[in-house]
Amino acid sequence: MNIGNNWETIRTLFEEAFKSCAHFSVATVNEDGTPGVTPIGGLILRDNQTGFYFDEFPRKLSANIKRNPRVCILAVNADKAFWGMALVDGKFKTPPAVRLLGTVGEAHRATPDEIAAWQERVAIARGTKGYDILWAKMAKVRDIAFDAFEPVNLGDMTAGLWQTQRHEA
Repeated sequence: MNIGNNWETIRTLFEEAFKSCAHFSVATVNEDGTPGVTPIGGLILRDNQTGFYFDEFPRKLSANIKRNPRVCILAVNADKAFWGMALVDGKFKTPPAVRLLGTVGEAHRATPDEIAAWQERVAIARGTKGYDILWAKMAKVRDIAFDAFEPVNLGDMTAGLWQTQRHEA
């Protein structure tokens, strides 16, 4: 499937996933070859099949990326009403989950636009102790270039939700 044809659906799903569970799961490869999974809240997708995340806390993730910059990011819309309606209807109206594959770049200082996008996303928590501890001083980001995606297949419940038409460049 062509990632470009499905990018808006992917971005919408990532927004719904963040609203419902406030993080994404980022899979990497550990030093010993075993899989590593890290929850990341500070991931934002751009409109050009790229994204960025704030690289302030994930030490093991950063070490894994230094050895192998390839990642797989899982986003799941965990909203109970969304799942409840799909169970009643026997079909999801929109995709419930997706895996996004890409390559992570070097860490660099966040731009004012990146900081503003993150602060807008977590604005509801502004003024809390947790906000000040976790998010008030986010400054380091990594860019991700996405090149593929894998829909999460739940049989007939998810059939026909992704554009399968290929366009050659």
